[in-house]
Amino acid sequence: MKKPPLKKIAREDVPAGANLCDYCTAKCCRYFALPMDTPTELRDLDFMRWFLLHERASVFIEDDQWFLLVHTVCKHLQPDNRCGIYMTRPQICREYHTDNCEYEDHHVYDGYFETAEQVQDYIEARFHSVPDHEEFRSPRPSKMLPVLN
Repeated sequence: MKKPPLKKIAREDVPAGANLCDYCTAKCCRYFALPMDTPTELRDLDFMRWFLLHERASVFIEDDQWFLLVHTVCKHLQPDNRCGIYMTRPQICREYHTDNCEYEDHHVYDGYFETAEQVQDYIEARFHSVPDHEEFRSPRPSKMLPVLN
C-alpha cells in the first residue's frame, strides 16, 4: 500500500536530501499546456473564445508566448501524488525537473484568460471597438413579462 503524501511545506523547509515530490500536490500532473500562435486577428481570438467555451481550458501568456492550458489530471497519477508509470514515463516527464517546477502556489502569468467574456474584453481594449458584424457577446435576454390569466 502506498503511503499518503507528506504535508506540503515551503520549498526552503524541505529537508536536505529529501525529494521535493514527497511534499508536492503534483501540480505538474494536473494540466498540460501547448504553445499557440499569438493571436493577431479577430479570427484568432474567436478560436481562442472557442477554446474557452470548453470546460477546464484556459489561455495564458508567459514571456510573450501564448499557451492553451488544459486542466486535466494524468491518468497515471496515484493517490500519493506519484507517477504510476514512473519507470516508463514519457520523455517530457523525464526532462521535467523540480528546480523549475511550480511547487509554490504564487506563480503569476503575464496574461490569463478563463472565459470567452474576458477575450471579448481583450478584443474591445485592443481594437478599441468591434464592428457590429464581429460582435461576439450574446444579446442580453429580454425581461420576461408575467403571464396573466
